[in-house]
Amino acid sequence: METIVYLLNRFQDLLDKTRIADCLGPLLLRVYLAPVFWMAGTHKLAAPESTITWFGKGLGLPFPTLMFWMASLTEAVGAVLLLVGLATRWISIPLMFTMVVAMATVHWQHGWLAIATADETNVFTSPETAEAVGKRIDRAKDILREHGNYEWLTEQGNFVILNNGIEFAATYLLMLLALFFIGGGRYLSADYWIARRFRTPD
Repeated sequence: METIVYLLNRFQDLLDKTRIADCLGPLLLRVYLAPVFWMAGTHKLAAPESTITWFGKGLGLPFPTLMFWMASLTEAVGAVLLLVGLATRWISIPLMFTMVVAMATVHWQHGWLAIATADETNVFTSPETAEAVGKRIDRAKDILREHGNYEWLTEQGNFVILNNGIEFAATYLLMLLALFFIGGGRYLSADYWIARRFRTPD
């Protein structure tokens, strides 16, 4: 037993040595999220009138024009800040807020899954829904095979049915929450170097 404990401790020591590269964790979170929010923000900014109309009439949000500017600028500017690791914990807060609003107003009614599945064993969908999805996917494939070049159409990936559940927004929310607690990370973020230069301990 003592030998097993000794070996486990030595293995844990080896794992602990990887903490020298713990800056990679927040860096990867930031680099992953930056294009997500850049695309979301700039897509809204490219079509302000239709987005404001959707916010107001489609989603029923109050002050749709204000909400538009707050959401789009938070996402676009937030993407840049995340990329360079500047004010990471600060910008995580409004970005998390946009995810909560998106989950509540756009995705919640559709459940968890972002992509509908025909897998009846999936715990996030009912067997009835899975069966209905499977029938529609099969029918769509039949139509495409009959009237289109199915091989070319599916060359870049399979056709799916969008469910538009909270899956992606919840994932981004949890990633932002992690960044809120750990910050931009050591060495590879502007926050780290600014803190080294200007922050003084209490």
